[in-house]
Amino acid sequence: MKSYDYKTDVCIVGAGPAGALLAYLLSSHNISTILVERNTHINKEFRGEHLNETGEAILRRYGLFDELENIGLLRMESVEYWDHGEVFKKIIPDERVNHCGIHVPQKHLLGLILKKSEPLNDFNLLLNTKVTALLEEDGQFTGVKAIKDGKEITIKSSLIVGADGRFSTVRKLAKIPFEKIKHGYDLLWARIPAPEDWEPTVRMALIDNEQLALFTQQGGYIQIGWNIEEGTYPELRKHSITPFIDRLIEAFPQLANTVRAEIQSWDDFVLLQVQSSRSENWVKKNLVIIGDAAHTMSPTGAIGINSAMKDADVLFQILNDADSMEQVGSIELQLFEQLRRNEVEAQQKEQLQKEESFGKQFIPV
Repeated sequence: MKSYDYKTDVCIVGAGPAGALLAYLLSSHNISTILVERNTHINKEFRGEHLNETGEAILRRYGLFDELENIGLLRMESVEYWDHGEVFKKIIPDERVNHCGIHVPQKHLLGLILKKSEPLNDFNLLLNTKVTALLEEDGQFTGVKAIKDGKEITIKSSLIVGADGRFSTVRKLAKIPFEKIKHGYDLLWARIPAPEDWEPTVRMALIDNEQLALFTQQGGYIQIGWNIEEGTYPELRKHSITPFIDRLIEAFPQLANTVRAEIQSWDDFVLLQVQSSRSENWVKKNLVIIGDAAHTMSPTGAIGINSAMKDADVLFQILNDADSMEQVGSIELQLFEQLRRNEVEAQQKEQLQKEESFGKQFIPV
């Protein structure tokens, strides 16, 4: 009897944008890959869904962007700053870029990547599979144990990639220390239908010194992101939602009918407890963490999905240049970390600065 159920070159844990993209790139270049996802499906709400120039360039590099556009995406035509129902500042994109961000539903992005991956001989997707332990031999990680559909399995692999998000199981099992960075606010998300004449823009307002942002979404929706003071949501829920909604309508009067019809209670919001994080290291004994598992971003600037896909892009190029997966070691993996860490930490610093200075956008010149 074999001592494992599966054997592969690379085992990737987490089928978000970073994990799915990396799995597709590797398997399309004859590197056998198993992609493990704890959920039974990929359609999750309220994930980061805005591409910037970096994310767009990566998808174009691998011939994915045009197909994604055919499925459905939406370019933001501008960023607007509003005060008491009126626009007082408007930012339009450079002609060479032609957008201020692109909304791409994750079910479109992940659906396309997985659709292109499934026919590949070197690709295997395991849904409803929860990693429970790391396998280790001779001081190196050699695979994972997991529960799939209620049964225990093992996956032997030359490399383990943790792409399983801000609460990464792989990071925890590998005992990789990380630092949480507080931002002083939490975020309430809600989604409502957009009025027929609603232009594809990002709209910003300042209400009681708290940021309110409206993101136009592909498919005719608006995503509302409202910053609230960290830890105050339980107290907010004890009170009527009406004053809260009144302030939203005061900021954007044209949404009055839609907001009153769609937001009836606090249950119509989803709470995101905002924090970013830095892992002490991203590489350990034939294991590497990427995306939110290595460096959680705050929602500011919609950097997270783009940074995660760049991790996948850079790691793929390093692995693809190796003569074989058996020869990939700490040198190659540490090169990946070196190539990405400085940029990521600079972006996290910039996020904190933007959050601190947001209110200055509303000071008259």
